[in-house]
Amino acid sequence: MAWNEPGNNDNDPWGGGGRKGPEQGPPDIDEVIRSLSKKLNGVFGGGSGSTNGSGASSGGGFSAGLLAGLIVVAAAIWAFGGFYIVDQAERGVVLRFGKVLDATVQPGLHWNPPLVDEVSLVNISQLSAKTYDSNAMLTTDENIIDIEVTVQYRIEDPVKYVLAVQDPQRSLDNAAESAIRHVVGGNAMDQILTTGRDRVADDVQQRLQDYMNNYNTGILVSQVNVVDAQPPQAVRPAFDDVIRAREDEQRAQNQAQQYANQIIPEARGESQRRIEQANAYREEVIAEATGDASRFDQLLVEYQKAPEVTRQRLYIEALEDVMQASTKIMIDVEGGNNMMYLPLDKIMEQGGNNLNNATSTQDLRALAEQLSPYLPSANNNSNSIDRSRVTTTNSRGIRQ
Repeated sequence: MAWNEPGNNDNDPWGGGGRKGPEQGPPDIDEVIRSLSKKLNGVFGGGSGSTNGSGASSGGGFSAGLLAGLIVVAAAIWAFGGFYIVDQAERGVVLRFGKVLDATVQPGLHWNPPLVDEVSLVNISQLSAKTYDSNAMLTTDENIIDIEVTVQYRIEDPVKYVLAVQDPQRSLDNAAESAIRHVVGGNAMDQILTTGRDRVADDVQQRLQDYMNNYNTGILVSQVNVVDAQPPQAVRPAFDDVIRAREDEQRAQNQAQQYANQIIPEARGESQRRIEQANAYREEVIAEATGDASRFDQLLVEYQKAPEVTRQRLYIEALEDVMQASTKIMIDVEGGNNMMYLPLDKIMEQGGNNLNNATSTQDLRALAEQLSPYLPSANNNSNSIDRSRVTTTNSRGIRQ
């Protein structure tokens, strides 16, 4: 017989003793469940459960109480599962029955009803990078090149990243491959291998960002770097030779430019110096010609005043100019076929004077006195010598 069946006098196996008195101990768990079951049955419209006896009523109360406890526990678990934390670098996108809420969830502790709202956390501060190793790309000059490109990106719009595209990362990979092939196909191989890498990276970044905007992926491409660009392995040695030849060409051009920068200023300075010398010579010749013309005009005036004196003076000056460079004089004597030879250098040595010092009229007259013994008629100097037939020679034997 069970301890709680009728006729057992409520013999409690845990030592309750029937609890006939109010001071025999606290009520047991069965009474608590029974009373809770009655209250729940009253709330949900159930009966007292006494139609089948006290035992049936007690069984119905136990089932209702267990169900209520399970409901309470489930409600507590459901409510506790709605709490979540959003980090400082993250933003939350909330979908309520499949419809996105207007505002994104900011960092902090938040609660959303589970099974009603779906929360997706997206890191918008992390800078991610992907490397794309594209092989056998055709350039615009029909060459093949292997290029390696690194793309750095971050998530700018978490709502678009979660909802607009099913797989944003796959879309990024396909778009990056397309952008790289398009830019490489529009450039020559020499530009990609040498000085055009920065421009290729900028073009790839701009085109890839346009693709991401058109697809509404919410991804921002921050930077694109061309890590390596090489011709195919089979022809790489030939391209290396071409690059070395191009470097030699550039070095030769730099050396030629350096020489040009050095020699051109010198040539310009030399040309300017010659121009200045020519201008100075021109001014000198003009000044000398002007002086000669002025002197001739003055001489003409003097000649018109005293023709004989002026003629004699001009003759003496001419002899002075001639004899300064002459050491020998040949004189044709009138009245015969004889030629008189006057060794002036020997005469000057004997006279102790230098012919080059005969720069005045007095010196010329002294020389004429020394030459008078050699002349046929010393008394008639103006008629004894035919001035038109006097020949002088200088030290080099040139007749004047």
